[in-house]
Amino acid sequence: MSQTVDRALSILPLLAEGPADLGQVADRLGVHKSTALRLLRTLHEHGLVHRQSDQRYRLGARLFALAQEAVENLDVREIAHPHLVGLNEKCGHTVHLAVYEESEVLYIDKVESRYPVRMYSRIGKPVAITVAAVAKLLLADLSETERRAVAERLDYPMYTSRSTPNAAAFLRELEKVGEQGWATDLGGHEESINCVGAPVRGADGRVVAAMSVSAPNVVVTAEELLTLLPLVRRTAEAISRDYSGTGPGTPSTTGTTGTTGNTPQKEASSS
Repeated sequence: MSQTVDRALSILPLLAEGPADLGQVADRLGVHKSTALRLLRTLHEHGLVHRQSDQRYRLGARLFALAQEAVENLDVREIAHPHLVGLNEKCGHTVHLAVYEESEVLYIDKVESRYPVRMYSRIGKPVAITVAAVAKLLLADLSETERRAVAERLDYPMYTSRSTPNAAAFLRELEKVGEQGWATDLGGHEESINCVGAPVRGADGRVVAAMSVSAPNVVVTAEELLTLLPLVRRTAEAISRDYSGTGPGTPSTTGTTGTTGNTPQKEASSS
């Protein structure tokens, strides 16, 4: 990177701390005021900084517009997919990615198990919102008021004896999920199917999607599936870093070690 570009970019984090005058900018960069002024004028011409009436400089509206446009154009599915594939290659089970849209939790990506048992889930299909691990992760990130409003308007079908029975129980589960940062569905939708999931977060820390690994009891027990939790969480964190632009874009399952390496791996189901 050229020295000029490097200096110009160094001005932006300075102004993110608050307005600064020419002297402060020059001091921070370690350059003469004339050099700092030239850099500021260039950034000003592009709308990235703005000169106030008191002659101090602040971040420009164009910078915020670019940031908003970038966020709106981010495709979490595209970013997540290589990580989901990597996780599937490690464990062999079905991997899902889901988002919360218009009061529904929808699957937006799926990587099939390599085992003979297959799931009925489809991309674009709503999940069983009161029991699915991905749904719990997405709803747990809502404010307390929003969570309560959602919980109180839901129906609570008893798919199995382990299904969430009512709004009070659902709210307790969401609080628990929010605190621990991961979620499970252990036979809540189907007796024979278990699932463990983790959240994908944006740069602001809010949950933008949720991913999960699912498997039937005939392939792997619930206890064995839970040993995958560290790997699932590392994968979600890697997706979060790529999505928010805070880290290198290396799929999280590359070079990982730990519980999954010695765990018998099999296939999965809903959540």
